[in-house]
Amino acid sequence: MTMILPQPIADYLNQLVPERPEGLAAMEERAARDGFPIVGPAAGQFAYVVARLMGARRIFELGSGFGYSTAWFARAVIANGGGEVHHVVWDEALSAEARDRLAGMGLGEVVRFHVGEAVAALQEAEGPFDLIFNDIDKQGYPDSLPVMAAKLRPGGAILIDNMLWSGRILDPADRSPATEGVREFTRRIGSDPGWEVTLIPIRDGLILARKV
Repeated sequence: MTMILPQPIADYLNQLVPERPEGLAAMEERAARDGFPIVGPAAGQFAYVVARLMGARRIFELGSGFGYSTAWFARAVIANGGGEVHHVVWDEALSAEARDRLAGMGLGEVVRFHVGEAVAALQEAEGPFDLIFNDIDKQGYPDSLPVMAAKLRPGGAILIDNMLWSGRILDPADRSPATEGVREFTRRIGSDPGWEVTLIPIRDGLILARKV
């Protein structure tokens, strides 16, 4: 991923994040060592604060990796008095790693694990949810929007990762399915009166949208 923010600014934002528990720090080290994409400390803290401000008790993640973002959401749900966070990945090994890591942090009791296609898992889940986080393959973003809208409570929020897409959205010659997916999702949600939308330029860009 190409950095959108100058590296000194990105480093500064990460340095402002309070010291993380040992388990979260270990996840950050694992991601750096193996080149595994995670949202990172600044975006994780942002997601945590959004969940806390909302008092979110039911959160669904579309695409959860080995549980880094899940840990931020689970910490918020526990601080909000308890609830559930749904972790979804295609890969059994990633799901098992997430189970181990989150259990080791004392967060496993609020996490529900699913292995399969994320949007289908959301369709099958019992709603409504307070907050939905989306980090699936970017070409799948547009078709995920009506599913998220159907499963989110009024006044609930969605967080969508990679909405600046390493600057590729600004290249008119880039017509790849992933880039077009990011563009089309941004167009659809931005023109839909059912959402109040802003784009936060943290890391690779996060859309935060409230369901009207």
